[in-house]
Amino acid sequence: MDVKDIKAPGFLKEYGVSECEALAEDIRRFLIDTLAGTGGHFSSNLGVVELTIALHKHFDSPHDKLVFDVGHQGYVHKILTGRAEQFDTLRKTDGLSGFLKRAESEHDVYEAGHSSTSVAASAGMLFAKGHADIGHVVAIIGDGALQSGVALEALNFLGHYPQHQPIIVLNDNEMSIGENVGMLSKLLTNVRMRRGYRRIRRRARSLVPNRFRNFTSRIERRVKGFLTGYTYFESVGYDYFGPIDGHDFKQLFKAFEVAKRNDRPTVIHVRTVKGKGYTPAEKDKQGVWHGVSGFEKANGRLKTGGLTYSNLAADYMLNRLDSGKDAYVVTPAMVPGSKLMDFKEKHPDRLIDTGIAEATALTMAGSLAMQGVDVFLTVYSTFLQRAYDQLLHDVARHGAPVVIGVDRSGLVGADGDTHQGIYDLPMTLHIPNLTIAHPKNPEEFVRIMNYAFDHCDGPFLVRYSKETCEYSADVVNTQESYPPGWMEERQGRDATVIAFGTIVEELSEIFAHRGLDVRLLNARYLKPLDEKTLSTIDPEVPLVVHEESTLQGGFGSAVADYFLERPAPRIVRLGFTDTYVEHGSRNTLLRRYGLDAKSVADTVEALIDAA
Repeated sequence: MDVKDIKAPGFLKEYGVSECEALAEDIRRFLIDTLAGTGGHFSSNLGVVELTIALHKHFDSPHDKLVFDVGHQGYVHKILTGRAEQFDTLRKTDGLSGFLKRAESEHDVYEAGHSSTSVAASAGMLFAKGHADIGHVVAIIGDGALQSGVALEALNFLGHYPQHQPIIVLNDNEMSIGENVGMLSKLLTNVRMRRGYRRIRRRARSLVPNRFRNFTSRIERRVKGFLTGYTYFESVGYDYFGPIDGHDFKQLFKAFEVAKRNDRPTVIHVRTVKGKGYTPAEKDKQGVWHGVSGFEKANGRLKTGGLTYSNLAADYMLNRLDSGKDAYVVTPAMVPGSKLMDFKEKHPDRLIDTGIAEATALTMAGSLAMQGVDVFLTVYSTFLQRAYDQLLHDVARHGAPVVIGVDRSGLVGADGDTHQGIYDLPMTLHIPNLTIAHPKNPEEFVRIMNYAFDHCDGPFLVRYSKETCEYSADVVNTQESYPPGWMEERQGRDATVIAFGTIVEELSEIFAHRGLDVRLLNARYLKPLDEKTLSTIDPEVPLVVHEESTLQGGFGSAVADYFLERPAPRIVRLGFTDTYVEHGSRNTLLRRYGLDAKSVADTVEALIDAA
């Protein structure tokens, strides 16, 4: 069928196995054809085609709540709920979001960009059942998300309330959970799923006197544990079924029917193949096909946008170890995203991947650095938010000399409001002991990193964007350091502009092109403020402070605070106001919010003319 004709998932109620299998082929073909051009989260969605069809066949969305963890596995859900015809706008400005969005569809009952929240969100819906018309609540969690403390906390919490019956679908596409994977486990699962067996078990329970039930349950668990290995899920109060083949509709249908009838919290452990249906993605063991910018369908050649600051950071650390210096690199499950594959191959004993556990990564890295070991922790800006307490309490308070690369600072574009790196500055500028820098180009990045490792004795944050950058081996080998302080990029008398990051060079060019007599300061160190340079600013001319960050509590606020008790110029702060920035092209979004170089130059010209 043409998947663009799908308007709602209700038609699946009439589908049998063969019809579902044909639909799965159509959807998989549509995803491959479409994402080759648009890009997006690829292999994770190919892996859940059958699973998502089975969910929508056996549950009645949106009355039954399907809570997808993140949105990496949500594209098939979007297709089945009538949005296939919009897929050519996927992740584009004002187009279809790459994640679930409540504003897009009533079937998107919860939206998330950070993983591991689905179980906790399901708990909220379960507790709301007495106040709202809610059916079954199903959490679909995968992509390594279960290892996060957020998920484990919620799992433990819900297990304490047997009167609530969440259905947790564990989409296991990398490895089995625990030691109970094997033929015996599968056979026992098939037995336990039989309606007759479950009916007999319930009747047997009713025949056992109350005072003996706890005793018999303990015997049952010990016998089962001896045979299969007692799972973590059962130990915290869940009935566990699995693992089952997540591409076999018969097994999926059977599992969901059992789960719907069960009167206890239930975990369905589903094994899927990430990238199923497209050979290059199926063979990928590093995660490069998890999210793609596009690819050539015939040969599987990925589209690349050139080197990025993530590549530069990884190459810098690789060069540091190759030159005889010792260090560890720490990352919370972002080896591919942070371009650490080469580093991992050459120095596997110096790479520590904590999994989706940002809080653990921060505390562990800080403690490691306090033992006199050089540590570089690379984390996306949006994920640093998940470890604020550890940065404040366990790293900065101790003065731990860990260097933290804050990747994807500023707008990230297509990933949208859940991933925009515009909140880390207000989150960190007020923390004592921190040094915070944001270089304008690769040369400055390397010199700042040299200072961070060789001269700074406290925690150091280096922010860098997702943008491409060109650099040579000579740049990476640079030994020079840049200490804290700002750089005057150009002199001028009519206005002063303070900026940082890649826009600095753009502003210098456009001011020169327009013949503007504007002083431009490169605030490559955001903390501590360069008060010596601030004291030289002419209070008689306008001052414009630009930041690709939210304004409240941001860098512009820190500059404005400096002038509260001093002769102050007219200060205009350019940044994002109290808002969430949706997905779209970075350049388009910057223009929309008046933050691109041309818009900044227009603002400066208008201020000069009005002076």
